Amino acid sequence: MRWWPMPERLSAREILALVADEATFSELPGRIREPKADGPLGWQGYDASRARATARTGEEESVVCGTASVKGAPAVLIAFEFGFLGGSLGERTGDRLEAAYHHARAHRLPVVPLIATGGSRMQEGMLALSQLQRVARESALTREAGLPQIAVLRDPTTGGGWATLGAGADVVLALPGAQVGFAGSRVRPPDADPAAYSAGGQVAVGSADAVVQPAELRETLGRWLRLLTTPAQEAPAPPALGTAGLPATGWDAVQRARSPQRPRAQAYLDAYFTRRLDISGDRCGGTDPDGMLCGFGERDGRTVAYAAQTGAATRPAGYRTAARLIRLADRLDIPVLTLVDTPGAANDAEAERQGAGAAIAEAFGAVASARVPITTLVIGEGGSGGALALAAPGNTWATPDSYFSVIAPELAAAILKRPKDEVEATAEQLRIRPQDLVELGVIRGIVNHLP
Repeated sequence: MRWWPMPERLSAREILALVADEATFSELPGRIREPKADGPLGWQGYDASRARATARTGEEESVVCGTASVKGAPAVLIAFEFGFLGGSLGERTGDRLEAAYHHARAHRLPVVPLIATGGSRMQEGMLALSQLQRVARESALTREAGLPQIAVLRDPTTGGGWATLGAGADVVLALPGAQVGFAGSRVRPPDADPAAYSAGGQVAVGSADAVVQPAELRETLGRWLRLLTTPAQEAPAPPALGTAGLPATGWDAVQRARSPQRPRAQAYLDAYFTRRLDISGDRCGGTDPDGMLCGFGERDGRTVAYAAQTGAATRPAGYRTAARLIRLADRLDIPVLTLVDTPGAANDAEAERQGAGAAIAEAFGAVASARVPITTLVIGEGGSGGALALAAPGNTWATPDSYFSVIAPELAAAILKRPKDEVEATAEQLRIRPQDLVELGVIRGIVNHLP
């Protein structure tokens, strides 16, 4: 087994060699301004510091930019050299980054920032900090052009580099043990929890998607690049995996949908895709791994995005993650499959504090405004607006062991002040069976229905 150095020991050239296919990296020349004596502020000793950094690293600036193939997928790679003044951003760094993004858009290539930076260069003052605006604009233009950006967080990823190239990417991967946070170790409060500034900590709160071992980085990046650049034309509804016969009554539909033996989202996704990769988190401090699965998968050699409820009550972070997934897929022209299976949105006090209403509204809005095809399959419980938020208008299907209802029959009976022994009759009145939903025009049809 090959030994890899710790993340902080990887130079720009080492991370490029780790990621790029052999002999495919070609450095971009870029437009680099001539340095002024001791920089734009005339900072005494700055020239000597840059000279030492060049002697130590062999680089003339803190980033190395070029094109390469990653497991056969072409991309623009941006590798930070932390040994050059802490990988800090200055005017010449901004020049190189701008040129790299221009090249990516001109040649329709995805961008992969391999970040290791301590932030903006103090010896250039506000001129250094303003490079973040240049970087943010280039990233935004690349996003508008429909090109994916996949960031890799090395050690350390702090300051403006994290707040632009890192956190602003479509998919965020991190090397294990990397320090990741807006505040670097020298400027944090003395009582700060170091776990909050780690790669694992950022994944836990939904600010990054996954921690990837160095030995697996090229393969993982290659898979992400292929998935985000090979869209399918549509997302056909999956076949039903459970019971084929239709429920006799509304309460029968409810019981079948709630059965522990009924196939859940994981089974449907495994059957539908050859392989898939998950995204994680809402980028607002939350995840919902028990309630929502989101990501991109390969089907017949092309990519379909998915947002799948797992049968649990969906939390606000789940809806926001699904909305993030749908917006990203829409921008990359990738069709979306949504699987509906929830008794409803989480409605506890903590969910309300986390903005349940706003999160559900965000999911409704993402589905309503998407330009790519969205296909929905109700695979279990379709509980109220918490389920409807993921349903594609005019292209929703159902399995025979599912139901879709304005509210759970028990809650409907309670609201109507009916006794418990009238719950089954209430379920029948709600007309929630798959065949009722077809007749009412709520869904297009029942998948794999055997008459």
